Amino acid sequence: MSSSAISKELAETSGTQCNLTSSNNLACESLFVQSNDDCTYFLAGKGRELADMMERRKVDILCIQETRWKGSKARSIGAGFKLFYYGVDSKRNGVGVVLKEEFVRYVLEVKRVSDRVMSLKLEIEGVMLNVVSGYAPQVGCELEEKERFWSELDEVMESIPTGERVVIGADFNGHVGEGNTGDEEVMGKFGVKERNLEGQMVVDFAKRMDMAVVNTYFQKREEHRVTYKSGGRRTQVDYILCRRGNLKEISDCKVVVGESVARQHRMVVCRMTLMVCKTKRSKIEIEKKTKWWKLKKEECCEEFRQKWRQALGGQVVLPDDWETTAEVIRETGRKVLGVSSGRRKEDKETWWWNEEVQDSIQRKRLAKKKWDMGRTEENRQEYKELQRRVKREVSKAKQKAYITSCTLG
Repeated sequence: MSSSAISKELAETSGTQCNLTSSNNLACESLFVQSNDDCTYFLAGKGRELADMMERRKVDILCIQETRWKGSKARSIGAGFKLFYYGVDSKRNGVGVVLKEEFVRYVLEVKRVSDRVMSLKLEIEGVMLNVVSGYAPQVGCELEEKERFWSELDEVMESIPTGERVVIGADFNGHVGEGNTGDEEVMGKFGVKERNLEGQMVVDFAKRMDMAVVNTYFQKREEHRVTYKSGGRRTQVDYILCRRGNLKEISDCKVVVGESVARQHRMVVCRMTLMVCKTKRSKIEIEKKTKWWKLKKEECCEEFRQKWRQALGGQVVLPDDWETTAEVIRETGRKVLGVSSGRRKEDKETWWWNEEVQDSIQRKRLAKKKWDMGRTEENRQEYKELQRRVKREVSKAKQKAYITSCTLG
């Protein structure tokens, strides 16, 4: 999976930056997470770990690639984050976008183009922001498949009005290279190593669509430019792109090291300031609902039946006026069964997220960092063992939580 992050700070439309205390980080990630053969475990276990990472790193929007999740859905992954994803094969490809809960209500449109390209359109305080997640074919793939990917990405870009902001977080599987001679309008000097054919495709796309390769504009140590690290290979294949005209809104971009959600790919993070109109937000009221599920209990069902008949004056035959009957049913339900509090429930993915699981993941993260610093067999085995331990802790925590909930129920 791949990832990249962006920060959003609100400012007055006058142009004078006025950072609010509730400034938000917007992340569009090109973080490549090692796919797990057990997709169910990944969504339930790794998904929650991914949410934890986003929360710690203050990432609000995350683009992920090579998910290998089959389906076209949106679901909570815990900690107030929601995943939108699309895939047609559980063995290859797949893309997704994760949003922090407060940004979900800004979503106007979700386009699932293919298992390599999808986009979300958000309206944030009057600003239209399009977030695109892409996963380009690898170097060894057929040229036809590569051309299909770039054609799909072109179509997405052409469908977006020029006045709207666009941020692309993608694993392009190409090296744009170090230096920018002849390509100064679309990239900076700070790439990694030499450009290859796939990297040239990225540069050509940026020129066609008047985009900028954000990673390359910020001078960082090589460790904070390398997005893919495996064995002796250290390359840059994950990128964030934005419109050239909006490049001035981005104040920083770098690779985050030390995370263990992905084994080989690293998260690319950038900070972007959106100039938006500050408007007063209305408080969202959550409807209180009648607890109809209590009718499954025989005693509740009998009490409801008696109260309902009393409310109808002991009539055996229902009145012809259905609206009156329906209102009597609803009112009786509220009195006998009660109503919900109207508060949001705990995330579905957090009910098992206990201290033991978090501690195991922290140890795994430190082991990953240790392995990155010294690629010895001992460090590798330690990291592998902690990965297996995390899976066991997640399984135990879920079983314990399930037994507890059944006992309380």
